[in-house]
Amino acid sequence: MSFAPFKVLTFDVVGTLIDFETGILNHVRAVGGTAAATLGDDEILGAYRTARADPEAGWFPDDLVRVYKQMAATLALPDAPGFAEGLRDSVVNWPAFPDSIEALKRLRKRFRLVAMTNARHWALDHMSRTLGDPFDDRVSVDDVRFEKPDPQYFAFVRGRLSTLGLQFEDILHVAQSQYHDIGVAKRLGYKVCWIERRKGLKGFGGTLAVAELTQPDYHFTTLAGLADAIEA
Repeated sequence: MSFAPFKVLTFDVVGTLIDFETGILNHVRAVGGTAAATLGDDEILGAYRTARADPEAGWFPDDLVRVYKQMAATLALPDAPGFAEGLRDSVVNWPAFPDSIEALKRLRKRFRLVAMTNARHWALDHMSRTLGDPFDDRVSVDDVRFEKPDPQYFAFVRGRLSTLGLQFEDILHVAQSQYHDIGVAKRLGYKVCWIERRKGLKGFGGTLAVAELTQPDYHFTTLAGLADAIEA
């Protein structure tokens, strides 16, 4: 398993490095009272996934205000003033996965690290700080004006890297979401590394489902696994 050709690791952030599912669940359970207490994690995340899939949705995470209201209607959750806005604002406290910070430090010794997120700048600022500010460059939906899996996102980042003399073959894209990242990146010709954060869990959690999984070039269940393989 060789990683020698790569000079850049491009990263999905939400779901790969930041545990957004725990963030969503923590907020809903904090404000949802007895209604939330009767719901399983899969029910809450399923309602989130359905609401977030709205084709008229705004940019993430500002759109979480609308998402909470739709979840509240679906799950009979309380919708008191501030609850919906609180879901958006909870992004500030969403945790990193336990291995993210240390693994990113290890990977940065060997590669240029680039964030590629559908989140807006203000949210990416908070998430980057949570991760220890590991990125050499950060790209958000504010820069691109399109969300992944739109191929224009990947074209934007590829062009940005080319100004530094970096070639297509220098890039390894690292992500959790088959829908937003792995499938489209593979179709575009990227080498891809799937971090299967939900290994052993049923379904797709808070991430949109795909009809068929894309076979990645590299496959780990943790980011630490990728760092270990590279160092080996």
